[in-house]
Amino acid sequence: MTDHISAAAVAQFLQSNPDFFVEHADLFAGLEVPHPHQSRAISLGERQILTLRERLKEFEFRLAGLMRNAALNEVTSDKMTHWCARLLAEADASKLPGAILVGLAEQFNLPDVAMRVWGLTLAEEGVAAPVTDDIKTFANELRVPYCGDKTEFAAAAWLHAKPASMAILPLRQHADAPAFGLLVMGSDDPQRFAPDLGTSFLESVARLCSAALSRLLPPVDGD
Repeated sequence: MTDHISAAAVAQFLQSNPDFFVEHADLFAGLEVPHPHQSRAISLGERQILTLRERLKEFEFRLAGLMRNAALNEVTSDKMTHWCARLLAEADASKLPGAILVGLAEQFNLPDVAMRVWGLTLAEEGVAAPVTDDIKTFANELRVPYCGDKTEFAAAAWLHAKPASMAILPLRQHADAPAFGLLVMGSDDPQRFAPDLGTSFLESVARLCSAALSRLLPPVDGD
């Protein structure tokens, strides 16, 4: 044969003729291809087995990762349930801010948690201490929780020590309402609240925290 047949043409022929190796079983059995990891030739059947084994290892690795994530999610869900149960069981609404902070610290192993809420029907100290208009503006502009190692925010001063990473959660009575507070979490681990951390869990914490504190807030328009 003098005409050159391209690899693409061969591949197209085999795809179009799936019975080729059935009709030429002796050819299939005698074909040899390079070993993927060694400098020797192996049969096409052996190469297929190696490929399947590699795919199986990849699937097993992915499955192990999914199982680890599932276990972590189950633990996190259980901790969230315990935290929520604590808030629901608190009969004295004035104790809710403390229950929120202590519960988060205990359940999620947070070394430093702080919160400020304006408009609370509580004495103006601690959680209800006055905040500046700049803080309120910042909270209103924060549509999703902040995560990162930039800790020069004014709210970071509410923590007992300067954190290596922190999360700042805006508190709202509903998605379109102005913020009525900020929840701040600090950690001495720079990766605990890394900038690329997903915020879905923190958003859930903010919603639950806001719902609990709504017992201490005046109703907003539309409620």
